[in-house]
Amino acid sequence: MRDDYDRYGGDVLADFKRRGKPVELPTVEAEFDLVVEEVASDFCGSVTRVEGRTVELEDRHGKRRVFPLGPGFLLEGRPVQLVHPKAAPAGPKRTASGSIAAPQERARVARPSRIYVEGRHDAELVEKVWGDDLRAEGVVVEYLEGVDDLDAIVRDFAPSRDRRIGVLVDHLVTGSKESRIAEAVARGPFGTHVLVVGHPFVDIWQGVTPKALGIRAWPTVPRSIEWKHGICEAFGWPHADQADIARAWKRILSRVNTYTDLEPVLLGRVEHLIDFVTEPQ
Repeated sequence: MRDDYDRYGGDVLADFKRRGKPVELPTVEAEFDLVVEEVASDFCGSVTRVEGRTVELEDRHGKRRVFPLGPGFLLEGRPVQLVHPKAAPAGPKRTASGSIAAPQERARVARPSRIYVEGRHDAELVEKVWGDDLRAEGVVVEYLEGVDDLDAIVRDFAPSRDRRIGVLVDHLVTGSKESRIAEAVARGPFGTHVLVVGHPFVDIWQGVTPKALGIRAWPTVPRSIEWKHGICEAFGWPHADQADIARAWKRILSRVNTYTDLEPVLLGRVEHLIDFVTEPQ
């Protein structure tokens, strides 16, 4: 055998440095409501909480699971690694409605004017998004439990120029019962001092954007099925009694944090009412 023969062919690691570098995954901050899929488990859900080195996801059925931050996630089908969200930069504090928050102070004494909404769910949604603004303006929100008696309520209240009423009505579309009631109030003796506005949704629940709930669109419910029961059934949620419906609403309301979680048409209607009842005399 030749003395200079190398049976191992030289340095076996000589070409190692020429190999391609590992692909570096893009980093994405695990911000609230970001929808991702965890690769190992195929669990798809939106971010509900980041704590320490873990992230909690909630799927469309309300099931929650906790995973470690880092690689192993898909965002719109592309591999990413989740990282802890950065602290928001300092700036003017804003309310949930997007308004610049006033300096901390005691709530203003209530105005004589009022805003009425149809039911408890409507009132809770308005409070969550516009509560700070309403307290700063001294505006009280009350609910009617339906609009059938709206004309009588208006007459009892006897609104005037400095004592106005604003009313938010569900499903205010041409030809509906709600539209006929609103027209009757407008033609009545106090019509000048009453503003009735509405949104086209079957119920205030639909004022929450599908994106906020992690779905593509609100389910379509046949007219033969009570709408809220149909929605709960489509989501796979309990819906046997009113307590189940109340829990379903709390679940939906928990996904609303700011005005961006509501449909623009609903935002415009509520802002219009606030402007009307707080207009300088």
